Amino acid sequence: MKIVTVAEMRSLEAQCEKHGVSTEVLMEKAGLAVADHASRMLSSPRGARVLVLVGPGNNGGDGLVAARYLSQLGARVSVYLCAPRKTDDSRLTVLEDRGVPYYRIGEDPSFEALRRQLDGAPLVIDAVLGTGVARPLRGRMAAALRMVAQARSAGGVKVLAVDLPTGLNADTGKLDPATLPADVTLTLGCPKVGHFTFPGPTATGRLEVADIGIPPGLDQGITLELITPELVRSLLPARPMDAHKGTFGKLLALAGSRSYVGAAYLAASSAYRVGAGLVNLATPQGINAILATKLTEAIYLPLGETPGGGVSKDALGDLREALGGYDTLLAGCGMGQEEESCALLSSFVLDTPAMASKSVVLDADALNALAQVQDWPSRLKARAVLTPHAGEMARLLASDTARVQSNRLAVVREAAGRWGQVIVLKGAYTLVAAPDGTVRLNPFANPAMSTAGTGDVLAGAIGGLLAQGLAPYDAATCAVYLHAAAGEALRSLFGDAGMLASDLLPELPKQIRTLMQRQG
Repeated sequence: MKIVTVAEMRSLEAQCEKHGVSTEVLMEKAGLAVADHASRMLSSPRGARVLVLVGPGNNGGDGLVAARYLSQLGARVSVYLCAPRKTDDSRLTVLEDRGVPYYRIGEDPSFEALRRQLDGAPLVIDAVLGTGVARPLRGRMAAALRMVAQARSAGGVKVLAVDLPTGLNADTGKLDPATLPADVTLTLGCPKVGHFTFPGPTATGRLEVADIGIPPGLDQGITLELITPELVRSLLPARPMDAHKGTFGKLLALAGSRSYVGAAYLAASSAYRVGAGLVNLATPQGINAILATKLTEAIYLPLGETPGGGVSKDALGDLREALGGYDTLLAGCGMGQEEESCALLSSFVLDTPAMASKSVVLDADALNALAQVQDWPSRLKARAVLTPHAGEMARLLASDTARVQSNRLAVVREAAGRWGQVIVLKGAYTLVAAPDGTVRLNPFANPAMSTAGTGDVLAGAIGGLLAQGLAPYDAATCAVYLHAAAGEALRSLFGDAGMLASDLLPELPKQIRTLMQRQG
């Protein structure tokens, strides 16, 4: 499922015309989809009051079509024209012939008509402005939207937005001060970038996508894609009945330090939970015994340690010798930022010849170590997945966190192309970027995941899927989705706070099972 800019959506609509699907056909299907969704938001459409706010353009046309269908279903529909429409509007004429009342904002100086229609209406359909919003909302339109927003805040009405909440910029996610927040947004054809770019999601509510009849294949040139269950299911590795542990790959996990024992446990456990066949946990020898009692399924490579409890430079030979027996390396989780450990990490990852034939996940302190090496992109020969949060990304770019967060999509796309590696930019609506410019967007934003250790679980899941033979872009995609879906399942149990990173571990295989059962 592609995610589009305004220009890309307009291009799709133009291509539809060339393929024999007119704007009229698209609008008819859009209106039908809105009416169908509205009827499901009501306990019963028959006799229910519905107010449709209509704007001057195609978004308003979608609303008028929806009003017609809802009237046919027996709803008591009224239409409020928030801006003038052309005088020969056939859709408005059809409603008038059906006896559907409509009111013009210019003929309602004190908004008495709007107040009457809001009173007792459980549902308002916002079809005022869609992707065409280009200037600040002002005057009477802004006042009308604020009045509806106040009614929604008071709990008397729900809002269904057509394509976008009025006031949300489809490209930037910026919100006009008069934006009408929605409970549900039914986006038409494709989700828009602004639905996933903050602060846009705060006004979007639950996002649903309506198929409006865009012919398949027209969106092939669009490079931003939503990660869906169907996509992940198609990418997950097979599990043949005659398999053994070698079938599912071997992962060497260089992780942990005296201060961050749990990070090593979480990462290694996560790799197992997504199906890796064998995990060797390479840790400072001082924490080896602790981890061995916690995770009995791993094998262990105790390493020399620094006085501060990190991995010492003397471990380089042991690591290089061990690497040959493994398909994939995971490095960085909880290793700390001691100068000696950072130097060890950089030398191992950047200067080990065998690394060129490996797939690698670089997380947390591995990224901090790379940020100290000016020419690291040219020296990194492995097929790598880098997993920075915004702060780590800023350090890698010698930039600042605010710049990264203000333009996440452009930043991650440019970095993946320049570095020639897959980048996972973590955060709400995590982005997975490939060097060729394609980006996949995770559909979840979950405050319950904002807790220590969840990043280690994600890194381990990527490593476990890489070890099973997935390409870096696909392994990162699947892991990001499974990790987030596990978080969503736990959020339904715990709410927005109180979840532990370790709670995700048993949930990961459940999410894989759920996906594969859908296939059956």
